[in-house]
Amino acid sequence: MSSIITNEAAMAALSTLRSISADMNVTQNRMTTGAKVDKAADNAAYWSIATTMKSDDKALSAVQDALNLGSAVTNVAYSGLDSAIKVTDEIKKKLVAASQTGIDKDKVNMEITRLKDQLRSVVDSSSFNGINWLKFGDSSATTAKVAAAYYRDLQNGVFLSTLEVPIYSGSAGGRVSSLVDVRTTATSGDAGILTSFQFAKNVSAGANYVLVLNDSNRSAGTEISIDRNTSNKQLSDMISVVDGMLQMMTDAGANFGSLQASVNLQADFTAKLRDWIHEGVSRLIDADMNEEATRLKALTTQQQLTIQALSIANSKPQAILQLFN
Repeated sequence: MSSIITNEAAMAALSTLRSISADMNVTQNRMTTGAKVDKAADNAAYWSIATTMKSDDKALSAVQDALNLGSAVTNVAYSGLDSAIKVTDEIKKKLVAASQTGIDKDKVNMEITRLKDQLRSVVDSSSFNGINWLKFGDSSATTAKVAAAYYRDLQNGVFLSTLEVPIYSGSAGGRVSSLVDVRTTATSGDAGILTSFQFAKNVSAGANYVLVLNDSNRSAGTEISIDRNTSNKQLSDMISVVDGMLQMMTDAGANFGSLQASVNLQADFTAKLRDWIHEGVSRLIDADMNEEATRLKALTTQQQLTIQALSIANSKPQAILQLFN
């Protein structure tokens, strides 16, 4: 049946043309944005996952920055401690040399004084961005912390973990990683290896020998120095004290070295984790440009054919006019 009121063929062709045009708009939008899921309406589940993972990636970026900062602080602290160990070892060497007969102890003391000044300089300069783990002040934390990881658990809770190294146990005779206690009150220098009385007490020395004298230990401390009247017993006490300091400085160096390795490993893992997140998100929402280009070419061909079919369908009423000629 042919009708001049209703052209079913043209309507069918027009409906197909609309569908093809809609598909072309989707494909062209994907080629323009590079994403097959650009908004929640495209695919709510994938959009939700991708949005959450992008947010987590930003948090990981902040963790990565914190790890880089922590790595710098740790490297400075370790380098400073390593230099301090070498200087302290030299002081011990000078004290041992002063025990020999005929040695001018006053001249040896001049060298020891220079080395102690160098120790102070090393400690003061072992700072990065105002952070110095080798000095323990009135407001210093007892633990050195570096942000390590940001993660999400099965209940969708988020957490931030840290890598830690103890700086000061908080009590005399405990483990200490800082070198100098710079607290303004009389603390017996307990929070600094070079300022603590504990090493003298451990060997029952005749005085509270320390290598750095300051407000924290000045009231009862005795800074290591020698002169021609220094006895062998005093020298022996000083050598034992310095040796004890060196042992704990070595332990502190091992702590900082371990933290160094952990920070570097965590930084490498975080960088890889961010790459994996980017790859996973990409697979969810990124458009395959080769596929979209092929689809666009096919849709263009379908559109052209449908336009021709619509043209043919629209020409049918003209054929009816021929019957009246």
